[in-house]
Amino acid sequence: MRGLYELLMSASRAHARWEMEMANNIIRNRRQLFILLVMMMPIIIPCVAHAAGSPLPSFIGGKSAYGPSHFTPFMFYGSMAIGVCAGLITGCIGAGGGFVITPALMSLGVKGILAVGTDQFHIFAKAIMGTVMHKKLGNISVSLAIAFLVGSGIGVTGGGALNRALFNLNPVFSDFVISAVYVAILGLLGFYSSYDFWKNRHSIGKSKGDAHGGTVELTALAKKLQSIKLAPMITFDQDIVPGGRKISAWFVALCGCVTGFLASIMGVGGGFVTFPMFVYGLGVSSFTTVGTDILQIIFTAGYSSIMQYAIYGYIFYTLAMGMLVGSLLGIQIGAATTKVVPGIYIRAFYAIAITAGFVNRLFALPDKMTKMGYISLSPQAGATLNTIGNWIFFGLVILFAGWIIISFIRGIPTFRAESAQIQGTSGGKGVSQ
Repeated sequence: MRGLYELLMSASRAHARWEMEMANNIIRNRRQLFILLVMMMPIIIPCVAHAAGSPLPSFIGGKSAYGPSHFTPFMFYGSMAIGVCAGLITGCIGAGGGFVITPALMSLGVKGILAVGTDQFHIFAKAIMGTVMHKKLGNISVSLAIAFLVGSGIGVTGGGALNRALFNLNPVFSDFVISAVYVAILGLLGFYSSYDFWKNRHSIGKSKGDAHGGTVELTALAKKLQSIKLAPMITFDQDIVPGGRKISAWFVALCGCVTGFLASIMGVGGGFVTFPMFVYGLGVSSFTTVGTDILQIIFTAGYSSIMQYAIYGYIFYTLAMGMLVGSLLGIQIGAATTKVVPGIYIRAFYAIAITAGFVNRLFALPDKMTKMGYISLSPQAGATLNTIGNWIFFGLVILFAGWIIISFIRGIPTFRAESAQIQGTSGGKGVSQ
């Protein structure tokens, strides 16, 4: 179990690195910011008008809108808050922010399948706007990418079809399955992250570990898989290892299938499992993995969100855009806060945030099991447990977000001093030259 936790953590950190890179690319590009602002105007203006008393236009939400669920302005404002909190977690901790989005949307009243589809579209929009492909093309192994994307397409199709089938069979059962998956994943991460904090609670240094550091030596599993000569074989990492390394395309496609299936079922970016499977499972260098991962996220999230959810009406574009804007802000603040906050505190709040998501989905299960007739519980008791889970979740996440924002405000003098020092150093170099 400990090994599985380390695997999930390395995956989570890898995806967080990608999230932060995409956010920085968008923030630093004025044209991208202008496009985002134009895209948001048709959503923000009516919602503000609604807050002032005007009716909400039907194209934004409502029972007649495209999508099998009722939309309220509260959901839109909530989606922006969710994006901010997820961004704060990603930027400050460097891991885990994406794991709270789908549970948070479900807590706002969004059906599980819509929460998954909306999160997938939010990731796709961020990838399209934030990716600078010409900087990464040298890192991509075309053969690995093709084999992986073939498998990913199969996995995404299977995951999307399963989610839709469960929803059409019984919407409550669909929510139950999605919640149960998150209970298992977040429970494991929450337990071991709490243990990790408790074991290292006397530490005052920064958090250790870099998901993109990779492994120097091949793992036993990677050596075993590379020794199996199952055609067609793919050669990669020629620039790192003389002659390169070889592995069967079938293993790469299998990894893609698993990645696509989990991404389509959970609504998270496929990158959260690509890194550990490539580096620890297949023996691909972290350098090659990073470039290939960027390509697969665009494909996986795009194909999943559009072909498996959007065309069936399972995406709230307004909520996706709200999360995108919120996460861009949250990531910037969270990343800056790491300069003024000891790493041990960051570990503590990460454990709390993940555990809060676990409790939220766990407390939602009894109500869903009662509605399906699996257990005998009064409707009031089930609703009460669900409400308690929501309060615990949002209370702890808001506490975490407030702590980061306060730390950020207190650290503004430090940020200004660092900026002035950097400008002074640059100016000094310019004079000396």
